[in-house]
Amino acid sequence: MKLFKNIESILSHSKRNAFFIKDTFYTYLELAEVISGLRKGIRFNVRESEKNIGLIANDDIETYAAIIALWLEGKAYVPLSAETPGTRNENIINQAGLRTIIDSSENLLFPKLNVIESTKLPKALIDLTPNDVSNHDLVYILFTSGTTGIPKGVPITRLNLNSFVDAFEDFGFDINQHDKCLQMFELTFDLSVMSYLVPLLKGGCIYTIPKGKVKYSYIFELMNEHGLTIGLMVPSILHYLRPYFNEINCPQIRYSLFCGEALPQGLTYEWSKCVPNAKILNVYGPTEDTIFCTHYTYQRDMDNKSHHGILSIGKAMKGTKTIIIDNNNNRVSTGETGELCLGGSQLTPGYWNNEEKNKEAFFYSDYKGENTKFYKTGDLCCSDDDGNIMYLGRLDNQIKVQGFRVELSEIEFFCKEYLDRINVVAIALTNRTGNIEIGLVIQSDEFKTDQLIHYLKMKIPPYMMPAQIRFEKVFPLNINGKTDRKKLESLFIKTNVKQN
Repeated sequence: MKLFKNIESILSHSKRNAFFIKDTFYTYLELAEVISGLRKGIRFNVRESEKNIGLIANDDIETYAAIIALWLEGKAYVPLSAETPGTRNENIINQAGLRTIIDSSENLLFPKLNVIESTKLPKALIDLTPNDVSNHDLVYILFTSGTTGIPKGVPITRLNLNSFVDAFEDFGFDINQHDKCLQMFELTFDLSVMSYLVPLLKGGCIYTIPKGKVKYSYIFELMNEHGLTIGLMVPSILHYLRPYFNEINCPQIRYSLFCGEALPQGLTYEWSKCVPNAKILNVYGPTEDTIFCTHYTYQRDMDNKSHHGILSIGKAMKGTKTIIIDNNNNRVSTGETGELCLGGSQLTPGYWNNEEKNKEAFFYSDYKGENTKFYKTGDLCCSDDDGNIMYLGRLDNQIKVQGFRVELSEIEFFCKEYLDRINVVAIALTNRTGNIEIGLVIQSDEFKTDQLIHYLKMKIPPYMMPAQIRFEKVFPLNINGKTDRKKLESLFIKTNVKQN
């Protein structure tokens, strides 16, 4: 396929820097050499029939080279994080049927398996010619959190990934060999794929964040000291950078993309002053639809599409089909709320060896005369007359209090409206009587909340009022850089859990 043929172009940038990892630059020639050594190691150590290979998600040139080597060999990578509990990794290994692990660690995590120690492989003649494989062969399987506590595998095919790259190029971005591109994500998170793959195809340099570093402060450093030009981030990073906005002036940033969480319009406006020449995009998509699949371009000094202060996720990218449905899988009218569903060439074939979950999450519906497969995202949305999609929150964040339906995002909106520059998260809690009530966490030093409560009483009904308020100076982030709601919820546990 075109995408994998393009990987051969790596050598045309041989003298340019491909990666900046742990304060060290690696050229495209060095990357090609490591890829080639790994290909030889894979051929020697792995049976041709073995398609899924485990990869310890380290931050080094060997790990990134292993991904490309596996793709060229027609195999898929299954990332495993050293920070993930051992039982979870073992579950992933068993589900994916992994027999071989590529590991660049000093101390091997799974020595009982067939381990390819990528740092100890000898050099080989450069070989970037891809094997001849099917469009339906996999490029990776990512395991996401499951409601039962068992991770569920999302396989992505070569066709899916190639379709994403085609759709991304359809934006018309002029990414080139002079660009310096941020890669802030763990390799277990699919936004990492766009962050390393798109620059590699264009000859740009990828700047990663070393493990153990504070992400937002290291990003600040990379912007100021290295002159990043392209960055895909989660909105939570902006909340951390917000106190330093007056110090940030990065006219060299050309493209600033956000994904993974709701993007506040007010926060985007403030950020736009820090990156005065950047095209700012809010992009959206679950792992199941290959990285992201809708886009909305922020309009400077103009009205923007938003709902309750959250920027629109826009319209479908090339090759993606979107519909919004009610509880009976019937499409809702323009302006009506429903569940966003996705179809098209980026859509995963289905969860890995999980027919029960597939029956819940996927269904077929007529789309412009074709029987089309769709995925239920679990996201509440509506569309406007122009076809732009508004993100309203998660179905699992739509709760019932005293029998009334409540959108937690609506409570957050009015809190943020009053508090101006302060971040807020609303959480559903079970009190001692077993009833649901609202908890509020404010990212701030403690202050008297009387005026906030008075303001909320003028905006929302009594059943939506927060029963408890907590303060947290710094919101915790999960491994993907998103606000960790579970940890915020734990602030209430001692006083609020139902007593048995």
